[in-house]
Amino acid sequence: MKRTSIILAAVFALLTAMPADAARKAKVKTPPDPYKSLKDKIDRYFVNFKSDEQRIRSTFHLKTLVVNDSLRTVDISANNNLGEQLFTDDLAETIYQDVQQLLPDSVQDYNLTITTGGWDLRQLVPNRLRQHKDRNRTWGDIDYHGRPWVRNASLPYTITEGLQNRHISLWASHGRYFNVKDSTWKWQRPALFGTREDLFTQTIVVPYLIPMLQNAGAIVFSPRERDWQRNEFIVDNDTPETGYTEHNGTHQWSKSNTNGFAWHSGSYEDFENPFTAGTCRQTATTDNAKRQSEIVWKPAITESGNYAVYVSYHTTDKSIDDAHYTVWHQGIPTEFRVNQTMGEKTWVYLGTFYFDQGQSTRNCVTLSNLSRHHHGVVTADAVRFGGGMGNIDRGRGVSGLPRCLEAARYYAQWAGMPYEVYSTKDGEDDYGDDINVRSYMTNHLAGGSVFVPDTTGLNVPIELSLAIHSDAGYTRDGKSHTGTLSVCTTYLNDSILNSGLTRLVSRDLADELLYSIPADIKKKYGNWPTRELYDRNYSETRCPMVPSAILETMSHQNFADMRMGQDPNFRFDLARSIYKTLLRYISDMHHKKYVVQPLAPDRLSAELTGRGEAKISWHPVYDEYEPTAKPTGFVVYTATGRSGFDNGTYIKGGTETSVTIPVDPEKLYSFRVTAVNDGGESFPSEVVSVFDVPEAQKSVLIVNGFTRLAAPQVVDNTASQGFDLETDAGVTYGRTAGWLGYQTGWDKSKMGSERRDGLGYTNDSLQGQFIAGNDFDYIRTHATAIATARKYRVASCSVAALDNNEVHPQNYEMMDVILGLQRKDGYSLVPYQLMSPMLREHIRLFAKRGGSLLVSGAYLGSDMQDPVDRTYLADILKLTYQGQNADSLQRDTINGLGLQFTFHRQLNEQHYADQHPEIIEPVYPAFSAMKYADDYSASVAYNGTDYRSFAMGFPFECIKDEPKRNSIMRGILQFLLQSNNP
Repeated sequence: MKRTSIILAAVFALLTAMPADAARKAKVKTPPDPYKSLKDKIDRYFVNFKSDEQRIRSTFHLKTLVVNDSLRTVDISANNNLGEQLFTDDLAETIYQDVQQLLPDSVQDYNLTITTGGWDLRQLVPNRLRQHKDRNRTWGDIDYHGRPWVRNASLPYTITEGLQNRHISLWASHGRYFNVKDSTWKWQRPALFGTREDLFTQTIVVPYLIPMLQNAGAIVFSPRERDWQRNEFIVDNDTPETGYTEHNGTHQWSKSNTNGFAWHSGSYEDFENPFTAGTCRQTATTDNAKRQSEIVWKPAITESGNYAVYVSYHTTDKSIDDAHYTVWHQGIPTEFRVNQTMGEKTWVYLGTFYFDQGQSTRNCVTLSNLSRHHHGVVTADAVRFGGGMGNIDRGRGVSGLPRCLEAARYYAQWAGMPYEVYSTKDGEDDYGDDINVRSYMTNHLAGGSVFVPDTTGLNVPIELSLAIHSDAGYTRDGKSHTGTLSVCTTYLNDSILNSGLTRLVSRDLADELLYSIPADIKKKYGNWPTRELYDRNYSETRCPMVPSAILETMSHQNFADMRMGQDPNFRFDLARSIYKTLLRYISDMHHKKYVVQPLAPDRLSAELTGRGEAKISWHPVYDEYEPTAKPTGFVVYTATGRSGFDNGTYIKGGTETSVTIPVDPEKLYSFRVTAVNDGGESFPSEVVSVFDVPEAQKSVLIVNGFTRLAAPQVVDNTASQGFDLETDAGVTYGRTAGWLGYQTGWDKSKMGSERRDGLGYTNDSLQGQFIAGNDFDYIRTHATAIATARKYRVASCSVAALDNNEVHPQNYEMMDVILGLQRKDGYSLVPYQLMSPMLREHIRLFAKRGGSLLVSGAYLGSDMQDPVDRTYLADILKLTYQGQNADSLQRDTINGLGLQFTFHRQLNEQHYADQHPEIIEPVYPAFSAMKYADDYSASVAYNGTDYRSFAMGFPFECIKDEPKRNSIMRGILQFLLQSNNP
């Protein structure tokens, strides 16, 4: 009973205590926030603050407000989105002044600080806009003063105000990777508008941006394979049967006491490092050419083409900075000096060169032990020719694609990187490995250099890394652009880089990219939005130990963006803007002046003077947006016969527009010209050629009218959008690796969907293929064919030279007009037309004077369908257009001039294709001279008493077989020039 009473009393006490406790809690009140009203006002200010210059999608907000009466400070922190703006002094001060006015009188004299992302707004003003530069946001006294990793010693000019001796790490995004979970190879980004981001960004980086940086003097490293070449030939001392030979002078080659590269057939598994599987060679240096020792790497090339050349070696205590390598390409030697004190046991890129099929000393690499160092050591290992196919097996076979299409993880393994560099996820996540390896490979190379001094590595002085991406997103109207975005990371690792620099230098890089690129695009193409500057935890900006940024160039999901992005002219301008930004940024980081490299000259011509000479003429092209980009000289490159182009002859003077060169009789000479200044070298001009037969009575003028660079056929109407590669695959600048397949999703109402019915969805029918484009060397093809007749003098010019009356057709008996894939497509950013009014008039007058005409092109009929154009075709070329040859079997055979031959009708790697050859019928008394496989007319010949003409409904240069092509040209020449020929 007593126990029961005690329990009841305890329960009663507990029950009565609970309400009292709850009551006490209810009486505790949060003290009122004296600054709530102020916080609301400041937050409303941030919410309503809009940037007039940027498209920022997020809303700004106040995060914290701290008033410290004892310190007399007001600290305001906004959310990170406020920092996505491009700050100027005016913008920072405007925000400060506006917020200051919102403060109550009681704190007006307090010290105000406004931060976002941990940085004072004033700190976010980039160094380039500061009246007084912050030396802590530059390299200051930190610089590399030694010899570069690789230097082309055959250049006929010197770069003094470009990117000489600057080392940059640069890559295009993503690539094919192995999904460990699903045990299959996959792409990282969706199939849209004929491509994927994995492929598309390469089309900006490889043909344009890397060459521009190299032309400015930079040494560019890429953690992805850069060579668009499926073949690969490795010559190594461990397998001398591959073409390896040694020649000993005073000092003999001997085996080094360290591992080197060795190749084995088949695939490579995880952990395998080819640079530890073999041996390497070395010898002492000499300064006496008569006593030198040499190694020759002579590959057995199975297919002629352009091949990247990579060398390898190891570093010793006595390694030299001037190893003498020579690349022999089609009989032309180009010399390099390689700094072997850095970058050991990996592939070191020298350049890309055209090699002939076969095994010959005309196409090889040599290394001499000549050096300025008297007691040095030169080392040697394998040499690689060509990018090759992927050979890393992650458990279910290799990718089956060229290595350049794979993710960086697999190139890194092939390039001898340690396992911890290319596999940070212990082999369980190749996607994550790939994201990280791009930066880790950069760090490994740069470790130990002046820019990354506090870690070990290969001592390559890389001072900047940049990742080129495109991103997702679309505009609902189907017309607007999404624009450009940049990314940096400033708030990790105590906000400093390995060298001790503040990470704000990376923000300065991202800022300059984001400001400059939309500004440059707007000047030429109109509106292009400037998006956000993200300061986020991304691997490609978090991991590099040097200033770094990601550039999201545009949206691969937005048709309006891709309509520009797929145009090669836009890609050139975009890449040029990126190059100029890096040039300015790096120059400012080192307090140096800079000069922008010039644009390529145009209006090329090459004519014989009659005195055993050829006069090569050109016209400088000035960049209206870059006052420093004026040429101060030109380089004329010469190729004779089947040899490659030489290393050029420098012509001093920016106003010089011609040069006279001696030529031997009955030898084909081809020329191309670049413009140069203190900032570097332009891209090359088109190729022109001459062939002199002194006793010849007749001369031929070849005119190149094929200048077109274009995206595929654009479809843009109320219901559909996209690119129709089957109608017209467009024309790229040389070979491209950018196409995945044919677009199958056209419905605009499915915009934004990545499913099979989504707008832009693309099949994979072109996956792994390279597609040839415009090589701008078709004059050489025609001249080579004409030269086989050995009866006629040959001169040539661009259509622009003819349009400007710099070449006079009346001085010749025959005109050979190359029209290729030229056409007025109606959608290209640069307007093209099949024949300019001046070219038409030249042809008309030439025929009226009794000259002979050869005209060939893919759009000769279809691009001239206005009544006046049809009349012109009928009157001058004696033809009518009867439509495209719609052979259901897509046969590529043609019969004519006593031969059956094939032409490039399907997209391929070797030569641009005429996908839709035209049927052209003769106007009496002309006749059909060639027939397609379905018996429709492929060419029209006119043998009049007034003049003669030969028109082809397909490009002459598309004929595949060279001997037959030459024979056909001789037959055409016989027809056009036979009468009254002494």
